[in-house]
Amino acid sequence: MKRTASSLLANSATGALAAAVLALGAPARAGDLQGLDNEQSLALKGTVVDLVCGLTGKCAPGCGGGKRQLGLRADDGKLYATIKSVTDFAGSTADLLPWCGKSVELDGLLIENPRMRVYLVQSIRAGASEPWKPTIAFQEQWSAKNGKADEWYRVDPAVKTIIDADGVYGIKGLEPKKQ
Repeated sequence: MKRTASSLLANSATGALAAAVLALGAPARAGDLQGLDNEQSLALKGTVVDLVCGLTGKCAPGCGGGKRQLGLRADDGKLYATIKSVTDFAGSTADLLPWCGKSVELDGLLIENPRMRVYLVQSIRAGASEPWKPTIAFQEQWSAKNGKADEWYRVDPAVKTIIDADGVYGIKGLEPKKQ
């Protein structure tokens, strides 16, 4: 369930608390749950970073120009790998790249377990006065290049080439069982 400032303020019991939170500048959204193990809605504020640069110091201009995994260095210092957008089977790099080195607010889901912590970005904005925008840049860029498709990954030329060469499991000769 999405919580907006107006819905929180409408409930008199939570109105004062919501007003206090909003006054502190906290993001006023909560990511849409997907039914994943260990998921939690989480809105973040921080700076978009190149993860390789942030972890190793090996930095490329412009966050790698879209060829590197991006993340968010939250205002509290934590580093989040932002691996997914709202587009099926697409990462968040296309949405975050224009914000390389800049402060943003993200809304989405944190998936956390002892082996990893990743963030699925659902919406982004430059600041509290800006509207939230869904993370659909990959889909828009793909559609501009390839045309519209309900399931881009089923008709993508690069995906088809890889499946033709290596099979659906990525291992030559390994095929799904016929039923």
